[in-house]
Amino acid sequence: MKRTVLFFSTSSGPGGAERVVSNLAAALDPDLFRPLVCLFRPGWLKDQCEYAGIPTYVIPNKGVFDYSWISRFLRLLREERVAIIHAHEFDAIVHGTMVACFTRTPIVATIHGKHYFWEKRSRRLAYQLVSRYARMVAVSKDLKDFVIERAGIHRERITVIYNGIGRQPVLELPDLLQCRYELGLHDDDQVVGAVGSLYPVKGHKYLLEAAPSIIKNCPRVKFLIIGRGDQEPLLMEQVRRLGLEYHVFLLGLRQDIPRLLSVMNVFVLPSLSEGLSIAALEAMASGKPIVATRVGGNPELVIEGETGLLVPIENSHALSIGIVRILNDRELAGTLGKNALHRVQECFDIKIMARNYQELYLRCLKDN
Repeated sequence: MKRTVLFFSTSSGPGGAERVVSNLAAALDPDLFRPLVCLFRPGWLKDQCEYAGIPTYVIPNKGVFDYSWISRFLRLLREERVAIIHAHEFDAIVHGTMVACFTRTPIVATIHGKHYFWEKRSRRLAYQLVSRYARMVAVSKDLKDFVIERAGIHRERITVIYNGIGRQPVLELPDLLQCRYELGLHDDDQVVGAVGSLYPVKGHKYLLEAAPSIIKNCPRVKFLIIGRGDQEPLLMEQVRRLGLEYHVFLLGLRQDIPRLLSVMNVFVLPSLSEGLSIAALEAMASGKPIVATRVGGNPELVIEGETGLLVPIENSHALSIGIVRILNDRELAGTLGKNALHRVQECFDIKIMARNYQELYLRCLKDN
């Protein structure tokens, strides 16, 4: 019998957790599961899910004890015959678990990042209560250990399921050349790229601090920074202050990430904290060598010297050395890129993630 899974997300994105929701909902076995999506507000994720043909509901919420939200959410569960809830990130996990306990509905709760939930005692306590009913998932081993240590979750109540992505499109040469032309790139320009929301935790300022040294060693290098967020004005000011206007381009939110990845020689992830980066997975699936900070789940993705290079956080000098090393060694860049593609296909494919979650759903339904 086909079971209905309600994906419930705190944020509407765009971001890594939201990409996991949309990708996973679309990847479920249609013979076993029927996906629905529920959100607190409209946005990127709603558009993505509706484009994929997944029924999507928006129920605004004013707080934990918003009885109007509770009533509407209960009605949704009943009318859609929801068999299991899959909540993502703190607010959705807490709200979803509260209703799941009342209705005795199984719930899976995926934590995608640290997000400072551990700094407040009330939030640590909330996760401890959630773990008594929900089956919790961390997207990396590092994150699982962090949640156990900081939130006091029992090890047996949380498991690891890695994020996964599908095959990335390969651009034909004419399309690649057209993309370079649109970006104003010359034939001998090298491209360093970063994809991610423009928030302090993503560490873009350290990449910009590294840029002058990189340019000194590789004068034809260009930097593409893709994403949006509240740090954009500060980053633009940093670009002006460092005199990088000719080399650095902040492209904002883009829907053509595979095209932009295709022109990159190196993908950089300078984050200060990560769960398991979807942006890095997409770059690896495009055969790009990675320079990433040694933080969070990054070392579980990037094997030092095999699929990329790992550097300390908040260290622009180390970023510069790693990026220049790859830009100046085509053989190394090619080997790292091929190995990165192989690693994604073997360990982080969307089919692997979907299979692991489906097995977890079935266990939860059996135990309920």
